[in-house]
Amino acid sequence: MTQLSRRGFLAATAASAASLLMPARVRAATDSFALSATTRVIEVQGRAATVMGLINAQGGQGLMLEPGQRFRVDLTNTLDVETIVHWHGQIPPNAQDGVPNTNAMLKPGETRAYDYAPRPGTFWMHSHIPEQEIGLLAAPLIVRSAEDARADRQDVIMFLHDFAFRTPQEVLAEVSGGSAVDHTNMDHQAPPVTGGMAQMSGMMGMGNMPGMMGGMHGMGSMAMDLNDFEFDAYLANDRTLDDPEVISVERGGRVRLRVINGASMTAFWIDLGSQTGRLVAVDGEPVVALAGSRFSAAPAQRLDIEIDLPNDGVAVPILALREGARERTGIILAPTGAEVPRIPALSEVEHPPVSSDMQQELALRAAHPLPERPLQNGQMVMLMGAMQPYVWTINGRTWENRVPVTARSGERVELMFHNMSMMAHPMHLHGHVFQVVEINGTRFPGAIRDTVLVPPMNSVTIAFDAGEAAPWMLHCHHMGHLATGMMTELSISA
Repeated sequence: MTQLSRRGFLAATAASAASLLMPARVRAATDSFALSATTRVIEVQGRAATVMGLINAQGGQGLMLEPGQRFRVDLTNTLDVETIVHWHGQIPPNAQDGVPNTNAMLKPGETRAYDYAPRPGTFWMHSHIPEQEIGLLAAPLIVRSAEDARADRQDVIMFLHDFAFRTPQEVLAEVSGGSAVDHTNMDHQAPPVTGGMAQMSGMMGMGNMPGMMGGMHGMGSMAMDLNDFEFDAYLANDRTLDDPEVISVERGGRVRLRVINGASMTAFWIDLGSQTGRLVAVDGEPVVALAGSRFSAAPAQRLDIEIDLPNDGVAVPILALREGARERTGIILAPTGAEVPRIPALSEVEHPPVSSDMQQELALRAAHPLPERPLQNGQMVMLMGAMQPYVWTINGRTWENRVPVTARSGERVELMFHNMSMMAHPMHLHGHVFQVVEINGTRFPGAIRDTVLVPPMNSVTIAFDAGEAAPWMLHCHHMGHLATGMMTELSISA
């Protein structure tokens, strides 16, 4: 039997991946990509299910760009409803961000062109309409770096989602008790309101607020809320553990596992079993390598994990464990000839909460931290809400009554997310990356991110340099929370 060289194997598996999950670029004269927002049929637990998707010209989900390629995309809406697609973690001009407060909705049959220089790393794309994201209108967006192209390793993508046989509208109605709003008709010209809690800290440094946070991170006997909805299935690359995706890998090879938590409401533990991996990037940004066999991923977060595979030819399951529950999903990495294990969709015991465990975040260090410079704008952002009534707010206000968080372009800004609710909130800032610099009063040079999890009754402070003068969305990435009001704007002036 002819043995492939490692380079030959990697080339062959890259070609295979390019024909399936994320086909390679369209090799046209314009070097452009085509994407369609559409419906598709997948099989879940033996049943056919019609879901949404972002399909490329070769029929696969999402896009992979090679080093140096521009994000030059023609997006066509083939749905029978309006949509808008956000390039999560990328920093295009505001006019191309894909959000309904500043960008026109894409009408059925309409095609819109996007063109900008992308940031390398593991990203994703999704509708910015909560019902549509729940309906799986989401896909990977991988931008390979020159270092990726040189490296002797195989790219493997694990795209996670939560799935219900009910319609997304029914899911939101059950979660919210009818308090969710229709985000397909957002007011593009909502007048700003002056005053409010967003300005309460003014120019105060976040470390100079004595008494403000004392003891707040001790939840005592109060019960933390974890999962708002019991989904019917949890998917990895559109499949369950009843019929997982089996990815061909090389014995003793190295894999860069790109995990994307595209779930609408679910946090996961990524479990490597007996293997030890190295977490080398989060949200597309390099970190000082962190070794482990289990890593957490809140909704919208991404993890890049390097794994050196064993030489024994045994298959390696990579599992995603739903927090606070027994459900799990995953993929199987299998060398040629390996026996593929059968893994039940339920663990024997419940998995611990992700939402109260900040040990990983505290341990992460940015490979390229923000440059040191004086703080010019420090503000507290209050995260509030409750299960009954199911309404979630930023600074005590829903989207319709928002008071934008303000900054001037070029300022060094720190925002303290102060969570006064009993649920965790994965907070996402558009148009920027930020550094996690403080958790509950402990300062440290943490990871560079675009989405950070803020646990119940805790505080997390982020730092960034304000970018393009425009209104940029700032919101919780839990779709039930977003749909009932947990969204505002970072309004940057020139």
